[in-house]
Formats: sequence, C-alpha cells, structure tokens
Amino acid sequence: MRDENMAVRTTGLTAYRETVFTAGPGTRVPLMGALVLGSLVLVWAAERSSREGSTDHGWFIAVSIAGLFVARGLHLRRPITLPHLTSATIVLVVANFSYRADHTTVGFLFLSVSGLVLTAPLGSKPQPEQLARVAELVRRTQLDPVAPFALHSSKSYFFNADSSAAIAYRARLGVAVVAGDPIGEKQRFGELVSEFSEFTSAHGWRIAVLGASPELTQLWQLRAFEHRGLHPVPIGRDVVVEVNDFDLVGRRFRNLRQAVSRTRNFGVTTEVLPEVALTEPQREDLLGIVDEWGQGRQTRGFSMILDHLLDGRHPGMLVVLARDENGQVAGFQRYGVSGNGRELSLDVPWRRHDAPNGLDERMIVDLVEYARAHSVTRISLAFAAFPELFGDHQRSRLGQLAYVAVRAGDPLIRLESLYRFLRKFNSFSDKRFVLIRWREVLIAAVALLSLEFVPHRREY
Repeated sequence: MRDENMAVRTTGLTAYRETVFTAGPGTRVPLMGALVLGSLVLVWAAERSSREGSTDHGWFIAVSIAGLFVARGLHLRRPITLPHLTSATIVLVVANFSYRADHTTVGFLFLSVSGLVLTAPLGSKPQPEQLARVAELVRRTQLDPVAPFALHSSKSYFFNADSSAAIAYRARLGVAVVAGDPIGEKQRFGELVSEFSEFTSAHGWRIAVLGASPELTQLWQLRAFEHRGLHPVPIGRDVVVEVNDFDLVGRRFRNLRQAVSRTRNFGVTTEVLPEVALTEPQREDLLGIVDEWGQGRQTRGFSMILDHLLDGRHPGMLVVLARDENGQVAGFQRYGVSGNGRELSLDVPWRRHDAPNGLDERMIVDLVEYARAHSVTRISLAFAAFPELFGDHQRSRLGQLAYVAVRAGDPLIRLESLYRFLRKFNSFSDKRFVLIRWREVLIAAVALLSLEFVPHRREY
C-alpha cells in the first residue's frame, strides 16, 4: 500500500522524470548529464581550435559561462532528463553552425546558454485526476478557511504515505509554490512537511509558501529540513464570521445594517442552494452576469480562488442567489465547504452592474441565517491583504510608501475597496504569511505573481 501511495504522489510528473540514466533525480544524474554535455563541448571546441588560422577565443568564455550554469544546476540538484539533454544538444548544434557561418555573436549566445538548458528546472503538471482524494481531505479539514481552494484544477499534490494529508502546490521557475496550509489530518502535517521538503529538494526545487497560518509557519521553519531559512512575511488576515456570535447590534455594525436595509427597500430576496442543483437556465443567467464584466470566467488565480465556475466539478459547493423586485438574478456568491460541512469559504462574488448597493452584504447576512439553521459554524468571507496598512490613518513615511505601492496594484485587485467592504463585518481573524528565503526572493516573487495573475489553461 505504501508503494502504491508513493507512486501516486508523483502522478502528473511522469513525463518530466524520465531521466537519461537509471539513477534517481539527485546529484548523480545531473553529474552524468554534465559529463555528456562537457564531452560534446570539448570535442566541438577541439575541432574549432584545430581550424587553421582561428584566432577567435570567445568560445572559451562561452564554455565557461555554460559550465557555471551546469555547476549551479549541480548545486541545486536539478535532474537531467532526456528532453534536457536533447535540447542542450540541439543548442550546441546551432552554436556550432553559427560559428561556422561566422555568426560569432549568435554562436556565443547559444553556446553560453547550453548549460542553462541542460539544467533547466522541471515544472509540475496539474493533477485533476486526484479530485476525489483531495475533495475528501478538504471535507475533513477543520478551522482552515483556505482549505477548499486546494481543489483548484491547476494544482499538483503531494500525499503522505497513507493519504491522510496532502500539500497542494505548483512548481514554476524552479520554485515549488505551496498554496495555503496542508489539508487532511493536522497531526500528520509535521511529517508531511519534512517529506515534501525532501521531495522538492530531490527535484531541484526551492520552496515558497503563500498564505501559511501562524501554526504552519512555525512548522515549516522547524520541519522543512532541506529548506532551512524560510522567513515569514505577514501579508494579511483571514476574515471569518463566527456564526453563533454574529449579530447586527451596535454602532460598529451601523454601515452593514444600512447596506442590508437598502436592499430590502429595493425588494431584494435571496436563496441558498447547492451548485449541482442549478438548472441550465439558471446557470446561463449567472454566467451572463460574469460575462458583463468582460474578465473571463475565473481563468486567473491560484491560492484563494477556484476555477470551473458553476459547472459542478468541485464537490459540495453552495451558491447564494440574490434577485431583484422583478425576480431577476442580480448577483450571486459561491462557497466552498470544509470542516465536515460546518465551514464555508467565499469564492469570488459576482453582481450585475445595475445591482443595488449592499447586495453582497445582504447575501452574506442571509447566509449567516441559513448557516444557523444548517449547523454551519464559520463563514470565511475573504482574505484581507494588509488591513493594518489600510486602517492606519497616521502612517509613517515607510508606511506611506508601502500604501502607495499596494494601491498601484489596484488594476489587478482592488485591495483597499475589498478592505473597506470587509471591515463592515468586524471579523478579522488570524494572520497569513508568505514564507520565503531572502536569497530567492526575486525568482520566488515572479513565480508567485505569475501563478496568481497570469491566465491559465483550463484543466479538466
């Protein structure tokens, strides 16, 4: 059984792990691959040097640069696969022809990058076939608002030996980006983190964690033995409504009460139903609202957003519909389910352009009433990025610079308006952190941002 589970861990990576030699993806394979490439380079260089009258020794610098790339790949323990060696050989052939045709600059460039091509980092592939296993772990995960987002179809998964816990991640640019905390049995997380650290190290991957809770932040620092030096950077807080303690009484909820009352005056009504219960006409109406915004049907996102909008792929999803006084759908919200059905997490909400103000607040307040009647105890509304930054009206110079920098990202995600919406609920909860090593901050930042904001292909 253990061998079977170990095989499943790397499902989706098989095509990338067909190595040239029989050794595993550790130091031996890169070393042997480097020797093969080095032999080819030396043979080519000797032939080049033997040409009568040759005075160009730029190739020696190019070979040195290629050697530095190979040495770096050896240091990072990157595996050499058949595609790696094939690609590097092609690059060398192009370099050789370029030199022979007296295109020395082109030849120099191709020869220089041959080592980089040979030791290029592997990526990971999505594993949508693991949906059922992941969905079961999400269902059992408690007190983790981010758990339902492990179902995103672009993610890869690393399971422990008995499949009682898993880590959702995606490897890009040599960085294994972990999304949120592990899912499943919490008491197995320490062992899981250690095994994942060994697994990623064997593939030549660094680790960055996006959205770790305080408890798991400490666990990553203690148990990721192959990736010492992960530094926590706070990036925001969960916003979680405790259903049994929530009410609209008091001055601090005045703005929320006004928003809800406004929608009632407009005749808005709401309904909560499972996503799989939507009829085809209802689904088309809701997707029509999404299309009004012209931003695609959730083709971006990684850590705290789901794809496959309203198609029933993700198990257990709930949908809240809001209708205007004429009975037409004015907006909707979709929620993932975890904690054995007792915890909900809001995906991206949608509303018509002409919907009355307060529509989202109304759907949430009515969902709280639904939750009380259906034994739901917690509703996660969103992740609030940098709430202290937006809430501080007497910022220091450094704080003001940070505020301006964050606001510059408004075209991608309107963080300040999201904060102003969320503060109406007075439900800011635990902090979330990015875990990163300082020497890897630039490449990790590129990997993180590309996963979050670059549109991805739909995975089934």
